[in-house]
Amino acid sequence: MNTWKRDAASGLVVLTPIIVTLYVIALVFGFIAHLPLIEDIPNPALRVPTAIAVFALLVLSMGYLMRTAVGGLIEEQLDRVMNHLPGLRVVYNASKMAVETAVTGTADLQKPVRLEVWDGLRMTAFKTGQQTEDGRDLLFLPTAPNITTGFVIEVEPDRYEETDERVEDALTRVLSGGFGETRKTAVRLGEDEGIATATDD
Repeated sequence: MNTWKRDAASGLVVLTPIIVTLYVIALVFGFIAHLPLIEDIPNPALRVPTAIAVFALLVLSMGYLMRTAVGGLIEEQLDRVMNHLPGLRVVYNASKMAVETAVTGTADLQKPVRLEVWDGLRMTAFKTGQQTEDGRDLLFLPTAPNITTGFVIEVEPDRYEETDERVEDALTRVLSGGFGETRKTAVRLGEDEGIATATDD
């Protein structure tokens, strides 16, 4: 029972952002294609490339706007509104992370680590590659499910443990609130803690 629920949750974490992203792109492109400016073009063969050109200009214009102070405020307010909508906030953040990962990749994201905060409680954080003047490492501790917010903390190198998991796996776990935990990672964590993990048939 637990196996199929976990598999279903993992599948939704992977498929939902892709489906939502493709749906939004198709919706925006369809809106542009039905604009009077595009539909009035006499040659049907020119409508598609013209719609693609308008779509590209719209994307570039929006990207330029996001690099301004006004764009930053708009994105902040949009994130705030979407993260107050139960259920939709997970889809929104998953879609946003999927697009950012597809466009920029994960080369700028540092290795995930496990940080023990108190009484054996561990949290997932990411190395930033930066250090303070007194030799402490700067870690980013994201919140779940909104990984665009979190805390920048200064930690001594011997106070956290590096993991052998991929950045994508750690982000999926945080983004899904733990429901997107892969079985391989769960078994590894159980072995690290000395917990016997039964095999589900």
